[in-house]
Amino acid sequence: MNNNEELKLQLRPRATKVVSLKIPTDTLASLEEVAADKDISIEALLKFYIGQGLREDIAKLFNERLLNTTAQVLSRHLQSEEAVSQIMQEIKTKTIK
Repeated sequence: MNNNEELKLQLRPRATKVVSLKIPTDTLASLEEVAADKDISIEALLKFYIGQGLREDIAKLFNERLLNTTAQVLSRHLQSEEAVSQIMQEIKTKTIK
């Protein structure tokens, strides 16, 4: 991209649905305080928190599936359960915080 090109962010509209939930009043007060500090609405703050938590959980699910698939592939190609276990332990040690 050269200096004359503009970076354009195009957001596609997504279908939404209204959800109602009960929040303890002290939690709501804290949310209001944080939202005011960040100069955003409580709705925007809640969407941010939900999105952040959802991304973390999806990443964990992906990592678990990847590790399970890796273990299955190694088991098909290696004769030793011990070798598979050692390799998997090394992968987990180096990738999971």
